[in-house]
Amino acid sequence: MAGGAAGASHAERFLAMLAAERGAAANTLAAYRRDLVAAEEALGDLSAADGDSLATLGDAWSGLAASSLARRCSALRQFFGFLVDEGLRSDDPSASLPRPRTQRPLPRLLSHDEVERFLVTAEAEAAGERSDAVRLLTLLELLYGSGLRATELVSLPLAAVPRDAPFLHVTGKGGQQRMVPVSGRARAVLSRWLAVRRGNSKFLFPSSGESGHLTRVRLFQLLRGLAVRAGIDPTRVSPHVLRHAFATHLLEGGADLRVLQMLLGHADIATTQIYTHVDSARLVALVNARHPLAGA
Repeated sequence: MAGGAAGASHAERFLAMLAAERGAAANTLAAYRRDLVAAEEALGDLSAADGDSLATLGDAWSGLAASSLARRCSALRQFFGFLVDEGLRSDDPSASLPRPRTQRPLPRLLSHDEVERFLVTAEAEAAGERSDAVRLLTLLELLYGSGLRATELVSLPLAAVPRDAPFLHVTGKGGQQRMVPVSGRARAVLSRWLAVRRGNSKFLFPSSGESGHLTRVRLFQLLRGLAVRAGIDPTRVSPHVLRHAFATHLLEGGADLRVLQMLLGHADIATTQIYTHVDSARLVALVNARHPLAGA
């Protein structure tokens, strides 16, 4: 990192802590490193920064979107908290950081009918058991049927698909492990894919690329192509939209938020509530219908 040697050393120790104690993924660590570098470029040695200098970052980063500014400030708050915890500073100046107001945007949503058109189109194309068509149908079934993240899906190891149990063993953000149920329909499609899948790769969806498995970019392209063929606006479609449809449609069907949290791999149930845009009217109706005193 740019800046003083001590600051750089402290930053690397902070990143090492995130990796070791919190299981932060490589992409997360890279993002934190970029945020710390940006702060050092603006202020110099971060480990010596005071509240007055941190307060200037609002002007220095005025061109950033509110969400980007909030992320950088979050990284800095955690960094200074680490310095205090480690006894490297006696004070925490992060209270002087700007606090942008951000509103988390709700993901786009596909209706039940649109998802059905997706599935019908993919199933029709896979009827001839052509490997690329069966693979796309399998990807779609797992995105909508199990709510996997794009990265989780494309990097699934073959070993994650047990032959004798209706579950996938998924490694999510921060290396967290969870078991995700797979419907009978999705299991049937998985069997079809395994029958036409070629090669000896350790990945369920192998590729000749550097990673050895299908990439997130290619998955995105495949889904948008399918959307066009299904008569759906491709700009409304992504792996995340299908994951969101999984969550929303389960919730509409009466799924418990805690169960949904486990299925989605969220560390905090607040994330699940935002993700599934639970509205207050539905929660009030639920209390009125289910609470023991509701009819009193």
